[in-house]
Amino acid sequence: MENMILWLILLPFISATVIGLIYVFFDKSKKATGIYTFLGIMFPVVSCILAFMVVSNVGEDDKIIATAFNWLALGDFHIEMSFLVDRLSAVMISFITFIGTLIHIYAAGYMRGDEGFGKFFAFFNLFLGSMLVLVLAANPIIMFIGWELVGLVSYLLVGFYFKDPENMVAANKAFIANRVGDFGFIIGLGVLFVSMDVTSFDFATIEANFMQIDNGTLALIGIMLFVGAMGKSAQIPLYVWLPDAMAGPTPVSALIHAATMVTAGVYMVARFGFLYNEIPDVGLFIASIGAASALLAALIATYQTDIKKILAYSTMSQLGYMFVAVGLGAYSFGIFHVFTHAFFKALLFMGAGAVIIALHHEQNIFKMGRMKVFTPYIAVIMLVGTLAISGIPPFAGFFSKDAILIEAFATGHYVIWAIGSVTAFLTAFYMFRLYFIVFVSDMGNDIHVHYVSKYMKIPLFFLAIGSAFAGFLNLNGAYHGNLLFSDYINLPDMIGHVSHALEYSLGGLNVLIASAGIYFAYKKFVLGERPTEPVGDTPWRKLAVNKFLVDEFYDAILVRPVVALSDNLKKIVDKGFVDAIINISSSGLMILSEMFGKLHNGKVRYYAFYILVGVSMISLTILFNGGV
Repeated sequence: MENMILWLILLPFISATVIGLIYVFFDKSKKATGIYTFLGIMFPVVSCILAFMVVSNVGEDDKIIATAFNWLALGDFHIEMSFLVDRLSAVMISFITFIGTLIHIYAAGYMRGDEGFGKFFAFFNLFLGSMLVLVLAANPIIMFIGWELVGLVSYLLVGFYFKDPENMVAANKAFIANRVGDFGFIIGLGVLFVSMDVTSFDFATIEANFMQIDNGTLALIGIMLFVGAMGKSAQIPLYVWLPDAMAGPTPVSALIHAATMVTAGVYMVARFGFLYNEIPDVGLFIASIGAASALLAALIATYQTDIKKILAYSTMSQLGYMFVAVGLGAYSFGIFHVFTHAFFKALLFMGAGAVIIALHHEQNIFKMGRMKVFTPYIAVIMLVGTLAISGIPPFAGFFSKDAILIEAFATGHYVIWAIGSVTAFLTAFYMFRLYFIVFVSDMGNDIHVHYVSKYMKIPLFFLAIGSAFAGFLNLNGAYHGNLLFSDYINLPDMIGHVSHALEYSLGGLNVLIASAGIYFAYKKFVLGERPTEPVGDTPWRKLAVNKFLVDEFYDAILVRPVVALSDNLKKIVDKGFVDAIINISSSGLMILSEMFGKLHNGKVRYYAFYILVGVSMISLTILFNGGV
């Protein structure tokens, strides 16, 4: 079993290495598409099979440790390169590898004909392997290695089309924002490490010994770890990189948003659930940030025109729900929403990618229309994903999101519940705004549709199945279920309870709220006048269209001062100090060279004089030292 775990992690890295070597050293014409497709899909498929084999062998209390080698040993202290499979990581690797494989298959069709096809699949496989390291790590140090690897590869993929300066700006923005969060993560891990007297730093040892830390220090650790999650999972205030990350190819967006990187922060908080249970005030802070992020992202998405950016903000909003859950101690509900979200968000991004390809890389929804006529299969698929994210039963998003909202209500956090409910209305509105404009409105009379590859269509079917039915895996007693998912994952939940009658009432209210959002979208964008792009004709709309000027605010208070400081330091340190030393040194050498240069003037009598002086000096030296 241990070897199987190691191989399922290694295979994507091996594939990335082999594809990269072929691309760089052997395939000079960059035409080996078939080889790249075979290797790029085969290795994730095998990893997926191994993941399901591992999951099937994980018992209720099993914690399987696979150790590759002893990474660091200092006296009695040691850190091993080891990987943990328990119920939590088992769930994570199952959908990461499954949905990741579907996205790889989709990418084979989406990227076909691209001159960087091989490079793309090398990066893509590397991304998958990095995420597996993150979720399977048996200690937070190894987790941090995976954490940084996904950050690095996201930079490479977001900036994949590096010849466009805007794409590189987006990649740099993602990289820098995540490094800010990672600085907090490092502080949290450092304080946690020095606060315990242990010989190892794995999660089991931390859980057994963290109670020796005082509550104030625990709170600092919890906040700093969450700062890392703010960056990785795009929450206020470190969310600004996520929409710009749409600069990468659409399969990258699907992989980052659905199965890998952005859910890492939620997973990390759930993994440290035993610690956060002891600092409920920090948990409430996490839930509050999640609720605020969900609402802000939903408001911005309502006024966006780029189909991928709308979905990007919807990801930030759904992540907010997840943080509400884990912040309130309902870790299994948060992870369950991660699970269902992986299906419908991958479906939505990949469906959007199919539309983009069909319309020759057009991404403005107001330049689309009537796509249900041109691409009926994609229209049906996108409708399933849109219903799921909008929280309409029996689709998956209803059950996972409904559980989070009811948890907020049950624990007495009514403001968070109200914010979540308003966000649910906005989610249904902006998602059906997207759907009605793209697939129903009559704006697409002059559209010429391009062929959509079967590689892109087949994975969508399986994702639609998951989006429709995955929610039934965690039905509670009110719906004649037994919280199968929550019982399986076995996290240290602190879940509030309400009566079945209240649960039916809250669930029904959530459906009414989502239905109202759909109705208003239908009235405005189907029954109303021909849709037009949103403009800033009022102060509110101007703010919303411009994303509440957050980027401009950061530019004014952070970017420009740092640039000005660096310019001043350049003048003071570089030109005033470093250049001065170099100039003084070079001037002195020039003076010396001129002095010695005068000794070589080409006149024989001067050279004879030099010889005479030299012989005289030697003679005097011998004389004063007592002769020969």
